[in-house]
Amino acid sequence: MTVIKRMPAPIRLRELIRTIRTARTQAEEREMIQKECAAIRSSFREEDNTYRCRNVAKLLYMHMLGYPAHFGQLECLKLIASQKFTDKRIGYLGAMLLLDERQDVHLLMTNCIKNDLNHSTQYVQGLALCTLGCMGSAEMCRDLAGEVEKLLKTSNSYLRKKAALCAVHVIRKVPELMEMFLPATKNLLNEKNHGVLHTSVVLLTEMCERSPDMLTHFRKNEKLVPQLVRILKNLIMSGYSPEHDVSGISDPFLQVRILRLLRILGRNDDDSSEAMNDILAQVATNTETSKNVGNAILYETVLTIMDIKSESGLRVLAINILGRFLLNNDKNIRYVALTSLLKTVQTDHNAVQRHRSTIVDCLKDLDVSIKRRAMELSFALVNGNNIRGMMKELLYFLDSCEPEFKADCASGIFLAAEKYAPSKRWHIDTIMRVLTTAGSYVRDDAVPNLIQLITNSSEMHEYTVQKLYKAILDDISQQSLVQVTSWCIGEYGDLLVSGQCEEEEPIQVTEDEVLDVLESILISNMSASVTRGFALTAIMKNSTRFNNTVNRIKKVVSIYGSSIDVELQQRAVEYNALFKKYDHMRSALLERMPVMEKAISNGPTDLPQTNGETDPSIIDTKPVQSTPQPSSQANDLLDLLGGNDIQLVIPTAPPSKPASVGGELLDLLGDLNLGGIPASVPQMPAPQLLLDGLSAQPLFNDIAGIPPITAYNKNGLKIDFSFERSSTNGSITVITTQASNCTDSEMTDFVFQAAVPKTFQLQLLSPSSNVLPAFNAGSITQVIKVLNPQKQQLRMRIKLTYNHKGSAIQDLAEVSNFPPQSWQ
Repeated sequence: MTVIKRMPAPIRLRELIRTIRTARTQAEEREMIQKECAAIRSSFREEDNTYRCRNVAKLLYMHMLGYPAHFGQLECLKLIASQKFTDKRIGYLGAMLLLDERQDVHLLMTNCIKNDLNHSTQYVQGLALCTLGCMGSAEMCRDLAGEVEKLLKTSNSYLRKKAALCAVHVIRKVPELMEMFLPATKNLLNEKNHGVLHTSVVLLTEMCERSPDMLTHFRKNEKLVPQLVRILKNLIMSGYSPEHDVSGISDPFLQVRILRLLRILGRNDDDSSEAMNDILAQVATNTETSKNVGNAILYETVLTIMDIKSESGLRVLAINILGRFLLNNDKNIRYVALTSLLKTVQTDHNAVQRHRSTIVDCLKDLDVSIKRRAMELSFALVNGNNIRGMMKELLYFLDSCEPEFKADCASGIFLAAEKYAPSKRWHIDTIMRVLTTAGSYVRDDAVPNLIQLITNSSEMHEYTVQKLYKAILDDISQQSLVQVTSWCIGEYGDLLVSGQCEEEEPIQVTEDEVLDVLESILISNMSASVTRGFALTAIMKNSTRFNNTVNRIKKVVSIYGSSIDVELQQRAVEYNALFKKYDHMRSALLERMPVMEKAISNGPTDLPQTNGETDPSIIDTKPVQSTPQPSSQANDLLDLLGGNDIQLVIPTAPPSKPASVGGELLDLLGDLNLGGIPASVPQMPAPQLLLDGLSAQPLFNDIAGIPPITAYNKNGLKIDFSFERSSTNGSITVITTQASNCTDSEMTDFVFQAAVPKTFQLQLLSPSSNVLPAFNAGSITQVIKVLNPQKQQLRMRIKLTYNHKGSAIQDLAEVSNFPPQSWQ
């Protein structure tokens, strides 16, 4: 007689959970899991149908703890094929957790799901619908869409709500099947069951978002807006219903879904927007705001009002709701309100202005996120009428804010003051206040911009130099302030010692006292190399403005001729040469700088920004042509580019005035801080555009075999070069750049710049855009035309600037892998 030895019954799931929780260490838990997995595997091998359901349930618990459970996939399929509901329930749950469309094994359950969709029991049908809606692949959706559509027409509310959600998944996976569900949607909104209504609105929203044709159909043919308005009105006017009540509001989840669908239907459509204006006003005025549920509905209502073509009075009501949100104690609600106001300030500026005092109070909030949003919105509200009051608040904020806010706040103040300054004196005072408060945090372009402002305000020279002089007597740690002051003393030192300021009480300063201050800057440990360059140049310039201290100036200059700072040493040596060999030219070379004109960038500096200010990254790319640079600075920049054989970019339009030596280099890398603003240098005529006639020749010879290259690939940004050769001039190569962005966030204010060796001529045409969409959803193209008469090997330096995830990014790269066919 043969004795069959059966395995002992496996422990229950509850006992397994209790045992695992007794584990004191991770290793002990791992040992328990491995032991139980071994027992489960043995049971699976023996085809033990009695305890398969229990074993799979334990396996799913282990999967939730993070342990591998893939060996239970086929067992889930066996449970799904079982006739017992308890087995099917665990089997379908296991399929949703352990399977996905990347694994071919999931296709084996298609027939089981199809059978269960036609099952006589609604709960089995519900399991099949949930599973298909959770992990169904495109192939499964195509095969089973017909069954889902049938269940969508059934009278059973339990099945209709699950079928509607499953249909949403089918449409996402196979959009072309959308029309199959169109007939079934006609009667969905007539259902009284809130579950069916909710899922039906989700289905209609998905169809409208994915298909413009469907959106038009529901607007015009189905008259969907009146139906939604009726449902929403019933929800608002209905009395207490314990089944749907949440904090005194009837089914807020359904209300939010309906408001979102109304927003889609009313966008850019006058008729639909007019049909929903009244109900939106009712929701906005009748919703209780004491609980967070009501605030959620009001927020969705505000977004809908702002997104459709609503009446002006309704938009004012929506902004007033956001204004009330600013007074809420909940930080999240205040942040949401500030963000929404920031989006609407450009279109409803006057309505947002009414809440200016409340917005300014948010600058004092302890939460840094709220503080940053309030700062951005405050700058967006600045205009010519409130500039003085707003600047007073923002300067106070600049004094007390955290260091991470100071740079953005200072830039915003500079831009607002430049645009709305009521007077030049106020403008200069405001910028000097910023430099005194946050001079170490301002952008590099703050110094040349203030110098240009001072230069152009000839009637304010005495007042400005005196005010700056008094400022650095108290503090020489703010480098930007010291640089501007040194430049002004160098230009207007004679006005400082004359004591003839009419704007305020003049101070009496001697030439020696001025030189003492400048020398203290030279020897201070807090002074950067650039700042020392400013101070030494100021001392040298005053050799033609001061009468009694020329010998002292000569001595100071000669001392720094042996400085270990190469830049400072070079300046001192050149200034010494002026004293010794070219003294007759010194007064002419060191004369006062002429009035400067601000260079105009090719970038879109006049485009409105969401925060009401021009984006700082655009200013970074402006050429600082207003401050002529000496040859030493030009050489520094050429060193950065890899030698003195760099040919500058030729602009696409001829300049309106002669460009200064070194100024064209700044066209390429205009925001690099290259040192002080020394004496003027000889003016050179603007270069003739050698490629001007190229645009009149549309014919290009696309030489077969010129392969494209990847010029840059870093941080998700990729730039490819493709090449063409002109059929009329073999020396001209046309390079088309294509920039793409594979990150999850768009890149804004994108600027591409290039430089080539001096044996070449280069023309950089305007780009197709300055916004680079995320996920490679679009690209920016730009054309570069290169004239290479000597047929030399091409090499190029490129500079990239853009904003990404709130940070300004700048990078330099060299491109030397040009294919020979592109330049031979």
